[in-house]
Amino acid sequence: MIKPLTPDNVRAAIDALGLDIRVETFDTSTATSQEAADTLGTALGSIVKSLCFLINDEPIMVLGAGDQRMDDRKLAALRGVGRKKVKMATPDQSIEFSGFAPGGVPPIGHRVPMPIYIDNTLARFEIVYAAAGAADTIFRIPYEHLLAVTEGEVVDVARKG
Repeated sequence: MIKPLTPDNVRAAIDALGLDIRVETFDTSTATSQEAADTLGTALGSIVKSLCFLINDEPIMVLGAGDQRMDDRKLAALRGVGRKKVKMATPDQSIEFSGFAPGGVPPIGHRVPMPIYIDNTLARFEIVYAAAGAADTIFRIPYEHLLAVTEGEVVDVARKG
């Protein structure tokens, strides 16, 4: 089994990007969007869900708002494949490709370079909150900076209704 990366790796990625951002560690879990929002006292939608998917065995990262569900049909259409080709990464696959276990996957500092899609519903927030490598760590980042540092493509991948 591949060893997961840690919040120290996320701090190194933040520093390498030249960002003046601090990784915060909490006494409570921030593993789910709801837990993170409750811990921070912020809107659920301002939490960045970093989700690793496999499409035809190629890893991709989707950054979605905490109050949205991602639509595998829309992801499939983006990549020009059938919906059955889109699979959520298993925890082991998440560690293999992103470097991090679910609940702590950050939007940066991944083990393997992969395409990043940012759901357009995150644009509602000036400041967003992303996992920082563990189930109790988070960093705040202006939405515009998130776009710049991830070089992600803003798309509509949230499920409607």
